[in-house]
Amino acid sequence: MKPDVYFIPIKDQEPDDVIAKKLKRVLIEKEFLNFIEEKDFVAVKTHFGENKSKGYVRPVIFRMLADLIKKRKALPFLTETSTLYRGRRSNAVDHLELAYDHGFTYDKVKMPIIMADGILGDNEVSVKIKGKIYKEVNIALEIVKVQSMVVVSHFTGHIVAGFGAALKNLGMGCSSRMGKLIQHSTAQPSVKKDKCTGCKECERWCPTGAIKVKEGKAEIDENVCIGCGECLAVCRFDAIYYNWGETYENLQKKIVEHAMGVMELKKDKIIFINFLNRITKECDCMNKYEKITEDIGVLISYDPVAIDSASFELVEEKSGKELKDMSFDIPNRVQLDYSEELNFGSKDYNLIDITSVF
Repeated sequence: MKPDVYFIPIKDQEPDDVIAKKLKRVLIEKEFLNFIEEKDFVAVKTHFGENKSKGYVRPVIFRMLADLIKKRKALPFLTETSTLYRGRRSNAVDHLELAYDHGFTYDKVKMPIIMADGILGDNEVSVKIKGKIYKEVNIALEIVKVQSMVVVSHFTGHIVAGFGAALKNLGMGCSSRMGKLIQHSTAQPSVKKDKCTGCKECERWCPTGAIKVKEGKAEIDENVCIGCGECLAVCRFDAIYYNWGETYENLQKKIVEHAMGVMELKKDKIIFINFLNRITKECDCMNKYEKITEDIGVLISYDPVAIDSASFELVEEKSGKELKDMSFDIPNRVQLDYSEELNFGSKDYNLIDITSVF
């Protein structure tokens, strides 16, 4: 049986408080949160955006979710994990300050923020899975401990994963630092010497110090590089090259297998909400904002593969363009295809438009 994906259409640039009211009404009428039991610790997983990004899901949405979860006499908290790359999210202290700057303070969201992987991203548990690449994956400790999850994802393009939504929020976003390192381990960039200007931006942002500028040109130590893609993101001169045939496919498959680790723990105690507004060319980790299509709506499902498949297809349908033409020209359905190959979720779905609720 195909899983259901519920679709709440929204207007372009519709106010976030209006969207929050629509979503609240649907969550109540369809009893989507009934799996949450009294005294459950509920991890509300999201992404707070990077320093200058604007696409992330706004605090007003989480205030509404906190109210609904507390009415079920459960204990909600916002959660995230640290990143590999340098920036304001590479440790819990800086990450929390960024979240507060973006409005995720207790008075605004009515739930605390608890980093799932600790101060330095190394609080983890190894979870057994039935993957083709891994038999166990490293998941952030607090994700493992909680009884229930609400995964709130913002759909975007992505420089390596093709797109980011629920699966990436699970697989990369719920992994410990070690889990993230493992996922990036086979991606190896190289430098186009003729285009490198020696500006040192890649050296400054490399999280492991693998890049050094020598005699005016960047050099990458392959023994130290973790393949995170940060150098590619910050280079303004097209001087970084990736073997995409290796990088995108392996990374996307590894994301899926780490997502399986989270789902293995939660089974029927997790729900996914994808926001298809402020859709950007790159993920919310980037210090830029480039909207690529009009706002579309909000999706709800218990199946992360189905909701991502529906999100992907709605973005292409509503924009009249292929995602690769709006974002990055790389094969971008590997997450979906590989999930189905592993019998993990379904990329086929029943899309239920619930405009009638309003």
